[in-house]
Amino acid sequence: MQKAITGLAPSADEIEALARFALAALPPVFRAHLGDIALRVDDFAEQEVLDELGIDDPFDLTGLYTGRPVGEKSITDSGALPDIIHLYRRPLLDEWVDTGVSLQALVTHILVHEVGHHFGLSDADMHALEDAAG
Repeated sequence: MQKAITGLAPSADEIEALARFALAALPPVFRAHLGDIALRVDDFAEQEVLDELGIDDPFDLTGLYTGRPVGEKSITDSGALPDIIHLYRRPLLDEWVDTGVSLQALVTHILVHEVGHHFGLSDADMHALEDAAG
């Protein structure tokens, strides 16, 4: 779904479209458990998030999963905030320029990593999932 570059940096909506394309490419067994997850694209993480994670440079955080992993959820949970996958546009764009990989590949990589946190997956499991979505 890589679109032609027009000279302008891709917008948050364009990054979200790339992320939704990556979500749709995940194996059905994973997609079936992602329906309630919100996807949010902001230019940067909020300062309190960076502080909580001990990150000094906002360009060092490209994505974040907030919520409870699937294995920790209970039917007795109520009133919980929705799980969210956050993508941070400006750090993503900087990494895109620095690495030279396609923006779709980079967004897919970050998204799969955050989906992995949702499922409580190991790094090896995340790499296998990314290969399946790529």
